[in-house]
Amino acid sequence: MDIVVSGIRSTGNLHLGNYYGAMKNFLRMQDENRCFFFIADYHALTTHPKPMDLAGNIRQVLAEYLASGIDPEKATIFIQSDVPEVSELYLLLNMNAYVGELERTASFKEKIRKHPDNINAGLLTYPVLMAADIIIHKAKYVPVGKDQEQHLEMTRRFARRFNMMYEVDYFPEPSAYNFGQQLVKIPGLDGSGKMGKSEGNGIFLFDTPEEIRKKVMKAVTDAGPRSLNEEPSEPIKNLFTIMEVVSDPSTLQYFKEKHATCEIRYGDLKKQLAEDIIKVTSPIRERIVEILADKPYMAKVVKSGAERARESASRTVREVREIIGYRPF
Repeated sequence: MDIVVSGIRSTGNLHLGNYYGAMKNFLRMQDENRCFFFIADYHALTTHPKPMDLAGNIRQVLAEYLASGIDPEKATIFIQSDVPEVSELYLLLNMNAYVGELERTASFKEKIRKHPDNINAGLLTYPVLMAADIIIHKAKYVPVGKDQEQHLEMTRRFARRFNMMYEVDYFPEPSAYNFGQQLVKIPGLDGSGKMGKSEGNGIFLFDTPEEIRKKVMKAVTDAGPRSLNEEPSEPIKNLFTIMEVVSDPSTLQYFKEKHATCEIRYGDLKKQLAEDIIKVTSPIRERIVEILADKPYMAKVVKSGAERARESASRTVREVREIIGYRPF
């Protein structure tokens, strides 16, 4: 049984991009593999060093994991900060990570552009912490979106570098888990880019129907097609992409045909898209509310997950220390 590791930052609610980019696949993965799913509360501090409600955000993301279908009886669900071994491996990997390669990562360049007043060391070494999260469980696969492909390649590099430096065949080089398909990228509602919390262009699993309708109706469009079979603009392609994952195929085909014949009404498209999104998210939202109200259950899940994650992580750190040369007198 292969080991799979995946995490999501604890900076707020999961959105459709998270759900269709990873969560839908988690249900299959947890039946076929040994899975570790964690809430990345350390990672969250790289861009939110003083979170308003860290504990509340962690509880929210945990409830959304569970409501989306992750089964704590099948998979290990834990909070990153509950496994201190991750921090130790992060420290050890940092000793063999080079400033130049970290500064060249696309995500670091983008973050310092967006947060010029918060260029901290954690932001720079984000890929190293991500690598520690993954290889501490000796994972073979990692479900990642397109924006994380470079980080996964760096994880492979750090694992390979450790093996070569200490002349061992210890860490596997993890691959992307995408079921043989292209890595999924759900676009946002702002006409460009991916859906994300920091971008303010997302539909969240916890959004009410009213909030979803309001957001979708404000989605960026264009002036409409001016000739038959005109190629849709980027904003319209984005709406079609979202519709492709939440709507019936016949619905998507209907609006594509209306666009091709210059008969499309974007207001109708948005109304239909909003209702289709609500149909997907409403059952999940109801389950999230139930789980958040059951504090003993959430505490049980977290405690059990931490114990299982630490059992795996402590074994790896102990063996890594021995490989490097740390041994008891």
